[in-house]
Parts: sequence; structure tokens; C-alpha cells
Amino acid sequence: LPVFRPGDRIIVSPGARIARGDRVVVKTSDGEIMAKELIKQTKKEVSLKSINDDHADPVIPAGDLLWMQRIVWASQ
Repeated sequence: LPVFRPGDRIIVSPGARIARGDRVVVKTSDGEIMAKELIKQTKKEVSLKSINDDHADPVIPAGDLLWMQRIVWASQ
């Protein structure tokens, strides 16, 4: 099952420090919003791990990332 299901609520913090292994929500320049785990962030790209094994682990060019915020709480 997905970790986050319809009806679950998450809270993200725009000011929270983000580190490897944190669960994050990202928004890409094409409007896609995803909940993932941060694997690595460089000046060129962001590598993420899917929380749901049914989805691929994306690598997003830094220029295509509009924002990334750490998940600080979830109702599950």
C-alpha cells in the first residue's frame, strides 16, 4: 500500500532544514508534486527515493525543481 493514502494529511515546513533520509514533498517545473525520501542533493540534481516501491526513484535536474520541503508530520 502507499505510505500516504487519499485522506491522509501531511504538514511540511518551508523553513525546516532538509537532510539525507528526510521525507520531503517536491514540486517540479512541470507541476508534478511528489512525496519522496531525499537521497542526495547537489547543485546539478536532486536524487529521490520513492516511498512506494511501485514508483521509480527519480533524479530531478536542479533547474526543474521549484521547491522542496520536509515533511514534519503526517496523519496515517
